Amino acid sequence: MKTDYALEIIDLVKHFPVKQKRLFSDKLSLKAVDGISLNLKPGETLGIVGESGCGKSTLAKTISRLIPATSGDIFFNNTNITKLNHKELKNIRSNIQYVFQDPYESLNPRHTIQSILEEPFIIHTELSKQQRTDQVKLLLNKVGLPVDCLQKYPHEFSGGQRQRIGIARAIALKPDVLICDEPVSALDVSVQSQIINLLMDLQEDLGLSIVFIAHDLAVVKHISDRIAVMYLGEIVEFADTYELFSEPQHPYTQFLMSAIPTPDPTKRKTKKAINGELPSPINPPVGCRFQSRCHLKQEKCVSTNPKLMMRTNDTNHTSACHLAETSIKHWESPWEF
Repeated sequence: MKTDYALEIIDLVKHFPVKQKRLFSDKLSLKAVDGISLNLKPGETLGIVGESGCGKSTLAKTISRLIPATSGDIFFNNTNITKLNHKELKNIRSNIQYVFQDPYESLNPRHTIQSILEEPFIIHTELSKQQRTDQVKLLLNKVGLPVDCLQKYPHEFSGGQRQRIGIARAIALKPDVLICDEPVSALDVSVQSQIINLLMDLQEDLGLSIVFIAHDLAVVKHISDRIAVMYLGEIVEFADTYELFSEPQHPYTQFLMSAIPTPDPTKRKTKKAINGELPSPINPPVGCRFQSRCHLKQEKCVSTNPKLMMRTNDTNHTSACHLAETSIKHWESPWEF
């Protein structure tokens, strides 16, 4: 399949089998990712947001083939990487790299920084030891770390510095796609902005296409060109950043936005609370998956699961909501663009 996208995902599914206590019980599965279709354009940042437990990290790991997909297709450079074996995947790994959420667990505490950053070159290139050392120094310079820290260990760095090391490792082989799985959620707010600005600078310098996953819409708004909102294993809304924030069509998106604090202390904003708890992905609600928590729920929401499609005249804005037009009428954006 020929595509102009840096990455294209078609009907991706990832289910995990659930062990049963009884011998002859019905087989159950946890539907972490349930039929997601997305695309990533060259040089853009695609944000994916949602509550904890909605399947964002599972989606990221499935896209990067850290875990195998149950079904569906992932196309990279016109190659369906879901069909590749371990040996064939090795050639793809250098082009799709991953930045993990926790900078404290993603780095081997027994290895020095030089050893950690040299590893991609040892696996994928035939550079000499001196050439590898030179490349590592260049990487440290790119991410804003001093070159005299090569023989230090991860525990000697702060959380923000560790995440810079993780980013340096990810960009070592100059990948085309960078998947960032909540890369700033474990960091202080002041450090978060530094890491986000670093990613934006690297994207401009290296021409990266970035999948940026987070639960904080304010962070995703700052860095993303387009945003996909994920709920209980499905994409419920997908649009350009401006369109999403100016006219969110899905009630769930509106709830997420109402939780974002406004920086202006003189401006008051009514915070909407979502009813109930996130349903179990093992047994999701019938019909619309958000219907058990939606204040606009109608009979058709309970009986039919809406498809992700264009609900208005805007071809770049799709949502999975029967009541998208009604939902828009109840929304007043507290942000200025």
